[in-house]
Amino acid sequence: MNTAKLANIVESILFVSGNEVGEKDITEKLSVTQLELNKAISILKEKYSGACGITLLEFNGKLQFSSNSDYVNEVSLVLNPIREKELTKAMLETLAIIAYKQPLTRLEVEEMRGVDCTYAIGNLSKLNMIKIVGRKDTIGKPLLFGTTDEFLKRFDLEGLEQLPNYDELLERIKEISVIGQTETLQGDFYNSNRDKNFNVEEGDLPDFLKDESDVVVVD
Repeated sequence: MNTAKLANIVESILFVSGNEVGEKDITEKLSVTQLELNKAISILKEKYSGACGITLLEFNGKLQFSSNSDYVNEVSLVLNPIREKELTKAMLETLAIIAYKQPLTRLEVEEMRGVDCTYAIGNLSKLNMIKIVGRKDTIGKPLLFGTTDEFLKRFDLEGLEQLPNYDELLERIKEISVIGQTETLQGDFYNSNRDKNFNVEEGDLPDFLKDESDVVVVD
Protein backbone atom coordinates (compact mmCIF):
# COMPACT_ATOMS: atom_id res chain seq x y z
CA MET A 1 0.00 0.00 0.00
CA ASN A 2 1.46 3.37 -0.98
CA THR A 3 2.01 5.98 1.73
CA ALA A 4 -0.47 8.55 0.38
CA LYS A 5 -3.30 6.00 0.32
CA LEU A 6 -2.44 4.78 3.81
CA ALA A 7 -2.49 8.37 5.08
CA ASN A 8 -5.98 8.84 3.59
CA ILE A 9 -7.19 5.61 5.20
CA VAL A 10 -5.79 6.56 8.62
CA GLU A 11 -7.39 10.00 8.24
CA SER A 12 -10.76 8.36 7.61
CA ILE A 13 -10.37 6.00 10.55
CA LEU A 14 -9.58 8.82 12.96
CA PHE A 15 -12.40 11.00 11.63
CA VAL A 16 -15.03 8.28 11.98
CA SER A 17 -13.73 7.15 15.38
CA GLY A 18 -13.68 10.57 17.00
CA ASN A 19 -11.59 8.99 19.75
CA GLU A 20 -8.05 7.73 20.18
CA VAL A 21 -7.01 4.79 17.98
CA GLY A 22 -4.04 2.55 18.76
CA GLU A 23 -1.26 2.51 16.20
CA LYS A 24 -0.89 -1.23 16.82
CA ASP A 25 -4.54 -1.75 15.91
CA ILE A 26 -4.00 0.07 12.62
CA THR A 27 -0.86 -1.83 11.65
CA GLU A 28 -2.38 -5.21 12.53
CA LYS A 29 -5.75 -4.66 10.85
CA LEU A 30 -4.30 -3.08 7.71
CA SER A 31 -1.27 -5.40 7.54
CA VAL A 32 1.23 -2.56 7.35
CA THR A 33 4.48 -2.01 9.22
CA GLN A 34 5.06 0.61 11.90
CA LEU A 35 7.52 2.29 9.55
CA GLU A 36 4.86 2.59 6.84
CA LEU A 37 2.40 3.96 9.38
CA ASN A 38 4.96 6.48 10.65
CA LYS A 39 5.38 7.83 7.11
CA ALA A 40 1.60 8.18 6.78
CA ILE A 41 1.45 9.94 10.15
CA SER A 42 4.10 12.40 8.98
CA ILE A 43 1.95 13.27 5.98
CA LEU A 44 -1.08 13.86 8.20
CA LYS A 45 0.89 15.93 10.70
CA GLU A 46 2.09 18.17 7.88
CA LYS A 47 -1.42 18.43 6.47
CA TYR A 48 -2.94 19.32 9.83
CA SER A 49 -0.34 21.84 10.95
CA GLY A 50 0.00 25.60 11.22
CA ALA A 51 -3.29 27.50 11.07
CA CYS A 52 -5.38 24.42 10.24
CA GLY A 53 -8.43 24.05 12.49
CA ILE A 54 -7.65 20.38 13.16
CA THR A 55 -4.47 18.92 14.62
CA LEU A 56 -3.24 15.33 14.92
CA LEU A 57 -2.27 14.16 18.40
CA GLU A 58 0.14 11.25 18.92
CA PHE A 59 0.61 9.88 22.43
CA ASN A 60 1.48 6.51 24.00
CA GLY A 61 1.25 4.76 20.65
CA LYS A 62 -2.19 6.22 19.93
CA LEU A 63 -3.59 8.75 17.45
CA GLN A 64 -6.50 11.18 17.69
CA PHE A 65 -7.78 14.25 15.90
CA SER A 66 -8.28 17.36 18.02
CA SER A 67 -9.25 20.96 17.44
CA ASN A 68 -6.45 23.50 17.15
CA SER A 69 -5.92 25.08 20.56
CA ASP A 70 -5.40 28.46 18.86
CA TYR A 71 -9.14 28.60 18.26
CA VAL A 72 -10.38 27.35 21.60
CA ASN A 73 -12.09 30.63 22.52
CA GLU A 74 -14.05 30.81 19.27
CA VAL A 75 -15.02 27.14 19.47
CA SER A 76 -16.18 27.63 23.04
CA LEU A 77 -18.32 30.61 22.06
CA VAL A 78 -20.17 28.61 19.41
CA LEU A 79 -20.44 25.22 21.06
CA ASN A 80 -20.68 26.50 24.64
CA PRO A 81 -19.22 23.31 26.14
CA ILE A 82 -19.69 22.42 29.77
CA ARG A 83 -16.67 23.82 31.54
CA GLU A 84 -14.57 21.57 33.64
CA LYS A 85 -14.09 22.42 37.30
CA GLU A 86 -11.32 24.96 37.70
CA LEU A 87 -7.98 23.48 38.58
CA THR A 88 -7.10 25.11 41.87
CA LYS A 89 -3.54 25.86 42.84
CA ALA A 90 -3.65 22.86 45.17
CA MET A 91 -4.62 20.63 42.26
CA LEU A 92 -1.95 22.17 40.01
CA GLU A 93 0.79 21.45 42.51
CA THR A 94 -0.49 17.94 43.18
CA LEU A 95 -0.70 17.14 39.46
CA ALA A 96 2.81 18.43 38.78
CA ILE A 97 4.28 16.38 41.65
CA ILE A 98 2.56 13.19 40.46
CA ALA A 99 3.60 13.81 36.84
CA TYR A 100 7.29 14.06 37.72
CA LYS A 101 7.54 11.65 40.63
CA GLN A 102 5.02 8.92 39.72
CA PRO A 103 4.04 6.47 40.93
CA LEU A 104 3.30 8.06 44.30
CA THR A 105 0.99 7.38 47.22
CA ARG A 106 -1.27 10.09 48.58
CA LEU A 107 0.86 10.31 51.73
CA GLU A 108 4.03 10.79 49.67
CA VAL A 109 2.38 13.67 47.79
CA GLU A 110 1.27 15.18 51.10
CA GLU A 111 4.81 14.95 52.48
CA MET A 112 6.05 17.00 49.53
CA ARG A 113 3.26 19.57 49.72
CA GLY A 114 2.96 19.69 53.49
CA VAL A 115 -0.85 19.64 53.43
CA ASP A 116 -3.70 17.16 53.03
CA CYS A 117 -4.21 16.27 49.34
CA THR A 118 -7.28 14.04 49.58
CA TYR A 119 -9.63 16.37 47.72
CA ALA A 120 -7.02 17.44 45.16
CA ILE A 121 -6.30 13.81 44.26
CA GLY A 122 -10.01 12.97 44.24
CA ASN A 123 -10.87 15.72 41.80
CA LEU A 124 -7.87 15.09 39.55
CA SER A 125 -9.17 11.53 39.34
CA LYS A 126 -12.64 12.79 38.41
CA LEU A 127 -11.08 14.87 35.63
CA ASN A 128 -9.25 11.72 34.44
CA MET A 129 -5.88 13.42 34.83
CA ILE A 130 -4.56 10.77 37.24
CA LYS A 131 -5.45 7.15 37.97
CA ILE A 132 -4.63 4.29 40.34
CA VAL A 133 -1.68 2.37 38.92
CA GLY A 134 -1.09 -0.15 41.71
CA ARG A 135 -0.27 -0.52 45.39
CA LYS A 136 3.01 0.16 47.19
CA ASP A 137 4.61 -2.90 48.73
CA THR A 138 4.67 -1.57 52.26
CA ILE A 139 2.52 -1.68 55.40
CA GLY A 140 -1.13 -1.15 54.48
CA LYS A 141 -0.34 -1.40 50.75
CA PRO A 142 -1.41 2.19 49.97
CA LEU A 143 -2.62 3.13 46.49
CA LEU A 144 -0.14 4.41 43.93
CA PHE A 145 -1.18 7.18 41.54
CA GLY A 146 0.11 8.10 38.09
CA THR A 147 -0.95 10.26 35.17
CA THR A 148 -3.31 9.16 32.38
CA ASP A 149 -3.46 9.30 28.59
CA GLU A 150 -5.86 12.22 29.06
CA PHE A 151 -3.04 14.08 30.82
CA LEU A 152 -0.77 13.49 27.82
CA LYS A 153 -3.44 14.60 25.35
CA ARG A 154 -4.30 17.76 27.25
CA PHE A 155 -0.67 18.85 27.35
CA ASP A 156 0.19 17.72 23.83
CA LEU A 157 2.75 15.11 24.90
CA GLU A 158 3.51 11.86 23.11
CA GLY A 159 4.88 10.33 26.31
CA LEU A 160 6.19 11.17 29.75
CA GLU A 161 9.70 11.47 28.35
CA GLN A 162 8.52 14.68 26.69
CA LEU A 163 7.58 16.34 29.96
CA PRO A 164 8.80 19.94 29.92
CA ASN A 165 10.70 21.46 32.79
CA TYR A 166 8.72 21.87 35.99
CA ASP A 167 7.90 25.59 35.57
CA GLU A 168 6.83 25.15 31.95
CA LEU A 169 4.47 22.33 32.90
CA LEU A 170 2.84 24.52 35.53
CA GLU A 171 2.24 27.24 32.95
CA ARG A 172 0.65 24.77 30.54
CA ILE A 173 -1.59 23.43 33.31
CA LYS A 174 -2.66 26.97 34.18
CA GLU A 175 -3.54 27.74 30.55
CA ILE A 176 -5.86 24.74 30.38
CA SER A 177 -7.44 25.53 33.74
CA VAL A 178 -8.67 28.94 32.60
CA ILE A 179 -9.92 28.09 29.09
CA GLY A 180 -13.29 29.73 28.63
CA GLN A 181 -12.98 31.65 31.88
CA THR A 182 -12.42 35.36 32.39
CA GLU A 183 -10.57 34.75 35.62
CA THR A 184 -6.94 33.63 35.68
CA LEU A 185 -4.89 32.03 38.38
CA GLN A 186 -2.71 34.61 40.04
CA GLY A 187 -0.26 34.80 42.89
CA ASP A 188 2.27 32.40 44.25
CA PHE A 189 1.78 28.83 43.03
CA TYR A 190 2.72 27.34 46.36
CA ASN A 191 -0.32 28.34 48.38
CA SER A 192 -1.53 25.50 50.57
CA ASN A 193 -4.49 27.58 51.76
CA ARG A 194 -6.24 26.98 48.44
CA ASP A 195 -6.98 23.41 49.59
CA LYS A 196 -9.66 24.56 51.99
CA ASN A 197 -11.20 26.80 49.31
CA PHE A 198 -11.85 23.92 46.94
CA ASN A 199 -15.61 23.49 47.06
CA VAL A 200 -16.03 19.73 47.20
CA GLU A 201 -18.56 18.31 49.60
CA GLU A 202 -17.73 15.34 51.79
CA GLY A 203 -20.26 13.25 49.90
CA ASP A 204 -18.43 13.93 46.62
CA LEU A 205 -15.23 12.28 47.81
CA PRO A 206 -14.50 9.19 45.66
CA ASP A 207 -15.03 5.91 47.46
CA PHE A 208 -11.45 4.80 46.81
CA LEU A 209 -10.18 7.69 48.93
CA LYS A 210 -12.63 7.06 51.75
CA ASP A 211 -11.33 3.57 52.44
CA GLU A 212 -8.30 2.46 50.46
CA SER A 213 -8.35 -1.01 52.00
CA ASP A 214 -11.41 -1.97 49.92
CA VAL A 215 -9.93 -1.06 46.54
CA VAL A 216 -9.18 -3.70 43.95
CA VAL A 217 -6.61 -2.51 41.42
CA VAL A 218 -7.32 -3.73 37.90
CA ASP A 219 -4.36 -4.03 35.55
